Amino acid sequence: MTLTDLTNSDVPVVLTIASSDSGAGSGVQADLKTFSVLDVFGTCAITAVTAQTPTELRQIYPLPASLVLEQILAVSDGFPISAAKTGLLPTRELVEVVSQADEVCGIPILVVDPRMISSGGIRLMDADAVEALKSHLLPVARVVTPNVHEAEILAGFPIGTVEDLRKAAITISEKYNIACVATGGSLPTEHLVDILCDEGEVSEFTHQRLKAVQTHGAGCTYSAALTAYIAQGMLLSEAVVKSRELVTAALEHAWQVGPHYPLHLSVR
Repeated sequence: MTLTDLTNSDVPVVLTIASSDSGAGSGVQADLKTFSVLDVFGTCAITAVTAQTPTELRQIYPLPASLVLEQILAVSDGFPISAAKTGLLPTRELVEVVSQADEVCGIPILVVDPRMISSGGIRLMDADAVEALKSHLLPVARVVTPNVHEAEILAGFPIGTVEDLRKAAITISEKYNIACVATGGSLPTEHLVDILCDEGEVSEFTHQRLKAVQTHGAGCTYSAALTAYIAQGMLLSEAVVKSRELVTAALEHAWQVGPHYPLHLSVR
């Protein structure tokens, strides 16, 4: 077998612009694992270095915006990017430089995972960064994937029911001219509900809720899967369903690693 037999010139290239997770459960590590399982070529630009485990976030160290820009430009110069996603962008400078890079590099599709609040309730973005995300990043993106807490910030009102989540998805989509997938994992409902609003069309997706020991990295994995599926040409509504199925399977097959139960993605 020759090297040519082992390559595929049509494989989509995807880029994650996110933080590094020392526990490897979220951020760039989770994204690259997801990309690999879904048969797209994953590249990365690291925005911050974190010291964390699935249950503890000890420190976040943002990288200089100029270095993040150089990473994105290097990937863009070296590969034909089909789609990109953002994760943690803790400072205004990082949000602004990523927004600029998206336009300069002509990235066809941008998925924004607005990492504002950790699963433990820790604020991950300062107030200026959140405002920059609203004014600079969302307007150039294709889709945003907020959880309930993030959707409350973007929509501007509290969310306690599925109807609230639907209203938030519509509000966010209209306000920022973007498709919104509002994920309802933290709502007190029997089933897990995701709401998609895209160009005025609203779809509700209901899934069986799992009793997972830990869900660290589920949001990152979800948005990474969504990015990969879109890069492969899948319709957004179908990609939403497939991404939730992937995360559900990863939670169902979580490994016990020491005291933790990280998501486990299996090669299909």
